[in-house]
Amino acid sequence: MTPTDPATPADPPSPATPPLRDRLAEERHAWLCTVRPDGSPHVTPVWFVFRDDTWWIGTDGGSVKVRNIEKSPRVSLTLEDGRFPVVAEGEAVPHSAPFPETVRAAFAAKYDGWDVSVPHRQDGDRILLEVPVRRWLLTGTAQ
Repeated sequence: MTPTDPATPADPPSPATPPLRDRLAEERHAWLCTVRPDGSPHVTPVWFVFRDDTWWIGTDGGSVKVRNIEKSPRVSLTLEDGRFPVVAEGEAVPHSAPFPETVRAAFAAKYDGWDVSVPHRQDGDRILLEVPVRRWLLTGTAQ
């Protein structure tokens, strides 16, 4: 038997169920956990869209989360409601503009016309984080 990396599941993740996809479409906030260079966690609230079993998160290019992901792409995401917890793991892939139009449109629809590609700082750029689900730890039921 060959040892495996515990962070790499042997089987592909199960796709999100229809009730979970509905919940992810309605929830407005998630918490993104990245790993700092010293190994400590960095947790921050984010706006997101979920499409095709992938989380999409817009952020400023100079943010701590982007710097952390550039060094270690493993992340966790969770919704705010602890009564019906949703927790996913994956590896974040940062994208520079131009962003996929379907993702931009999904952000605009979810967040009242907000354009995920517009920088918040005059001298900044925007990054779109793509996080395909590697593993669902919880999908709405507390253990």
